[in-house]
Amino acid sequence: MNVYRPEGMLIDTPSNKQSLRSLDTLREAMETEKILEARAVVCDGGHNLIIDLGCCRGIIPRTQAALGIEDGSMRDIAIISRVNKPVCFAVTGFGETPDGAVAMLSRSKVQELCRKEYLDKLKPGDIIPACVTHLESFGCFVDIGCGITSLIPIDAISVSRISHPRDRFKTGQSLLTVVKSISEDGRITLSHKELLGSWEENAALFSPGETVAGIVRSVEKYGVFIELTPNLAGLAEYKEGVYPGQQASVYIKNLLPEKMKVKLIIVDAFDADYYPEQPSYHITSGRINRWRYSPASCSRIVETVFETDGVQ
Repeated sequence: MNVYRPEGMLIDTPSNKQSLRSLDTLREAMETEKILEARAVVCDGGHNLIIDLGCCRGIIPRTQAALGIEDGSMRDIAIISRVNKPVCFAVTGFGETPDGAVAMLSRSKVQELCRKEYLDKLKPGDIIPACVTHLESFGCFVDIGCGITSLIPIDAISVSRISHPRDRFKTGQSLLTVVKSISEDGRITLSHKELLGSWEENAALFSPGETVAGIVRSVEKYGVFIELTPNLAGLAEYKEGVYPGQQASVYIKNLLPEKMKVKLIIVDAFDADYYPEQPSYHITSGRINRWRYSPASCSRIVETVFETDGVQ
């Protein structure tokens, strides 16, 4: 049975490499409708993708390169942007050219199977793997299976506010996500913050009296918000010369679960380029029906409820 994952996750597996060894193993893969991956090396003038299979050349015709190309709902940039990257496909036939054998491939066939057998069966609250494809100011686009993309809106990336998704992610990064909502036309929107732990789970990593690392996320007249973890930020008194994006060392004055607050003192703030760390997940599989961020002792309730018609 095929397992539908973001493109790039199959290419180096022993099973995939075995199927690309020869024309005979490619024929076996065609007979079993096995999903394979290889690198696209050229997009020709007709927007057909040329695939390096190792044992021979493969061709994905333009209309088979992505769902929506044939009916015009998908632009050709979806094909061009795959050059020099892994693409998934099914072998549909073979032909001969003056340069030797060529395998005919279809990516859209695999995407159609992925949607029918995997994505159409998802429900809000389901936890699924994803891979970052590109970042925009409003959110992070990710591959959720066979090159089919979905969006994590910027406000769903973490509880701690960020100015741009690049503050958290980079292209090609593997993530875990949770299905936030599914529209009537099957479009899936994702969330991420629910997997990063509650206020109490994050606050348990720190103690009053410690001096710890943080990132300046916003500067207001009444204070400076410092992120300690993606799902935990605290407030320090205003300090001249501090601005968003700086790294900081901060002293923890107090942790107040009943008010869901962390009181900080800025020891130092400075410029430094540190790569975003891989997320530390508190939930890694299954399905979430309800997630509460706020502590039980806090009168303010911050939670996500996953329903069949989306998040409330």
